[in-house]
Amino acid sequence: MNKSELVEHVAKQTGMTKADSEKALNAVLSGVMKGVKKDPVQLVGFGTFRVVKTKARTGINPQTKQPIKIPSKKVMKFKASKAPKY
Repeated sequence: MNKSELVEHVAKQTGMTKADSEKALNAVLSGVMKGVKKDPVQLVGFGTFRVVKTKARTGINPQTKQPIKIPSKKVMKFKASKAPKY
């Protein structure tokens, strides 16, 4: 499912227009992005978003086979909560 399909699903479930559904979805995603900068964002029954710092490492350029240095960076990770089996 991509974002436009999710917007359509929200519109059907709530009776909102697609434009209003997209605004609501963007507001939720914006809130998660803003909140995860400070602390982990936990959505009970869905999962937890958090920022982790990766270590610097050495990689290989696939075209030249030369080693390259990959710097450390911050990435967002998601851990799903325990959900019922489908």
